[in-house]
Amino acid sequence: MSEPGYQKPDLALVGAEHVARYRESDGEVGYEWNGVPVLLLTTKGRRTGEPRTKALIFGRSGDDYLVVASAGGAAKHPSWYLNLLAHPEAEIQVKGAHIPVVAHTASLAERPHLWQTVVGYWPNYDIYRTRTERVIPVVVLTPTTET
Repeated sequence: MSEPGYQKPDLALVGAEHVARYRESDGEVGYEWNGVPVLLLTTKGRRTGEPRTKALIFGRSGDDYLVVASAGGAAKHPSWYLNLLAHPEAEIQVKGAHIPVVAHTASLAERPHLWQTVVGYWPNYDIYRTRTERVIPVVVLTPTTET
């Protein structure tokens, strides 16, 4: 099935390999992926309590970092998003910087503007939206200071 406007990404670097290469190189490998920036998000597993790390496309809104729980338009939310709902405190790695953050899902008031922001850097999000009945969450990651 052809999807007008969809740009098929290069999937040569994905998943655990993407995370490992990013970590070992402080983002020299893996920060830029298909022309967009990527961060590493480490969440606390909602069932296990174990750290879980995913490489995610991101954008910025002021001091905040934006990630999208699209899962390519899958019917269910990705695990990392469910982990953040259970434990909103997380850590991101942007290149060599490790930044503690607290996450929240964009509110109904925030969402329209933030959706336009994220589609501006990854237009496929609009395609992913057509693949699912669920509302794809835009997640705002706000840096915190460790206490």
